[in-house]
Amino acid sequence: MKDGDLLGQAKAVLERNDNGNWTQAALDMYPNQWFWDSCFIAIGLSHYKPERAIRELRSICAGQWDNGMIPNEVFHHDHQSGSRLWRSEVSPQAPPTIKTSGITQPPLLAEAVWRIGERLTAPKRNKLFEEFYPKLVAYHTWLYTERNPHHEGLVVLLHPWETGTDDTPPWITELHTHWTPFWISLIGAVHADKLIDLIRQDLQSASIEQRMSTMDALRLYNIVVRMRRKKYQTNLILKHGLFAIEDLFFNSILIRNNQILEEIAKTIRRQLPRELHVQMTRAALALDDLWDEQSEQYYSQNFVTDEKLRVPTIAALMPLYSRAITHERAKKLVHLLKNRKEFWTTYPVPSVPLSSTHFREIHYWSGPVWLNTNWLLADGLRHYGYDDIAQSITTSSLALVEKSGFREYFSPLDGSGAGATNFSWTAALIIDMLAHNEPAAVLEAKK
Repeated sequence: MKDGDLLGQAKAVLERNDNGNWTQAALDMYPNQWFWDSCFIAIGLSHYKPERAIRELRSICAGQWDNGMIPNEVFHHDHQSGSRLWRSEVSPQAPPTIKTSGITQPPLLAEAVWRIGERLTAPKRNKLFEEFYPKLVAYHTWLYTERNPHHEGLVVLLHPWETGTDDTPPWITELHTHWTPFWISLIGAVHADKLIDLIRQDLQSASIEQRMSTMDALRLYNIVVRMRRKKYQTNLILKHGLFAIEDLFFNSILIRNNQILEEIAKTIRRQLPRELHVQMTRAALALDDLWDEQSEQYYSQNFVTDEKLRVPTIAALMPLYSRAITHERAKKLVHLLKNRKEFWTTYPVPSVPLSSTHFREIHYWSGPVWLNTNWLLADGLRHYGYDDIAQSITTSSLALVEKSGFREYFSPLDGSGAGATNFSWTAALIIDMLAHNEPAAVLEAKK
């Protein structure tokens, strides 16, 4: 398939999933608007429809809470799946006219705003930055105020869905160590989970082998119910919560977006609030706390016990994107990435290394390749001077889509597609990757 054909097909996917001011992740599986999906989608749209990309971000930010939190889901219609589960109206901080979830997702808004700004003239770029600057400051302030209770620099997540990598093995392993409510144990004992499988929306489009188990989904549902009872107040949830984790993946993304927020502030000649700036500086240094010298890897950490969750995943490589580690550490991560028994598969980069007992070829976040993590890693690799490896990942990503279409995720072994079809961020990031490879072709298609 020629790049021009791939570009046209990617744009067609985004057009098919377009709801006017926001984009559905996939018509066959995800009916709502998702935070980090919209950020990736806006990055793709910025190459040929920058104004539409701005509307994408405005739409997700319409759900921002009074305390600054940007939720991981926005429900634009009351009947949409999920709004009745979250019941965001129980919190006085939630927007009164828009239904949302009660948790957040990887904080990529600054990255998306910056990328759109790169496509605009200076006056329009500054206007864009002025519009989103207060939203970004409020959001990052919320993270470092409510989710950083010890003021050590690393923010705490309260639910696996906040990671964006929903059933990533470290979190699921932790989940299984905690008390399971009697009603969930009973469902498992009588095998009623098999009946629930029959009505799960995601299983209408993908097999159970590709998705989170119903028992784990019920455990995550139970955590939402407990959070809802606390009206999504972080201090109460931490006091009585099941578990809390300083997540490596999330904090790496946040640290990079802190840097971008600083650049946005400089561009429009604003000065970040002093305490926020202090916490952002502390965060970059605190990433070092997640380094394990023995295995020479980064891991997430239990907030309560300070124990590292030594279950390796693609998160181990994400400090490359943060740009906050030394070149020596970056070299060690690249060595890990290029290990053919770990991450350097036929189609890199798997979400869990091949050596892990948790590796499952096409099971959600337990093995498959995702285009967004490839995109993040390629960005980090280029920063540290590993342009050739970044290009290999980009080339492999394009090959995956050429082989199997715009799927949600892909086998790292044979490149077959899995999960949802016509997945929006896959299409959006293919557009960005093509622009990085052949910018003239994308510009020509824009005319």
